[in-house]
Amino acid sequence: MTYIIAPPAQPSLPVIGSDQRFPIRRVFCIGRNYAEHAREMGASVDKAAPMFFCKPADAVVSDGADVPYPSVTTDLHHEVEMVVALAAAGSNIAPADAASLIFGYGVGLDLTRRDLQAQAKAKGHPWDVAKAFDHSAPVSALCPATTAHVDAGTVLRLSVNGELRQQTTLGEMVHAVPQIIAALSSLFELKAGDLIFTGTPAGVAALQRGDRFHAELVGVAELESRIV
Repeated sequence: MTYIIAPPAQPSLPVIGSDQRFPIRRVFCIGRNYAEHAREMGASVDKAAPMFFCKPADAVVSDGADVPYPSVTTDLHHEVEMVVALAAAGSNIAPADAASLIFGYGVGLDLTRRDLQAQAKAKGHPWDVAKAFDHSAPVSALCPATTAHVDAGTVLRLSVNGELRQQTTLGEMVHAVPQIIAALSSLFELKAGDLIFTGTPAGVAALQRGDRFHAELVGVAELESRIV
């Protein structure tokens, strides 16, 4: 097959313990999945209706590469999250069957242009420009589910310039991973290569050029990078 223009490079992530890489298809995110974060943003949690949004696959920053400070903002915020990678497809998945889709786990940042998000909220507009911009999703190498130990007690945390900013356990999520996958699969046909950002705890704050961050899903995955 001949293309009119060169096809874009396939976004991918390294896999811990392997020289193979995980190809990325789509990036799904859930909002307001930690009650304390929802409160700090002046919002409430609707347990019956999880809220989803998307980022483009090429927004993922891999291999610990530098993260450029985005344009048209003066208030870039970090949101540390566990990331779930899928290796199988499905629609209308029951929570009890969700684990069968999971390839592995990582840790990432849902970077947010908070000032643009606030402007969109005030006007009742979508959040795309606040969430789905270039380089808005740094993600670690993935740990295969066969070797990862992830449960309600697993700690998720983020430090910036050596200062702890965010910390929680996965048991604090409003919607656990099986419920997230089940809800998403009722809205979209999930496919191998999909990533799911599972929500951020309280403590979101601004990042500046030159800041170094260390995100960790303790015992599973780590991500170190800097804002440039």
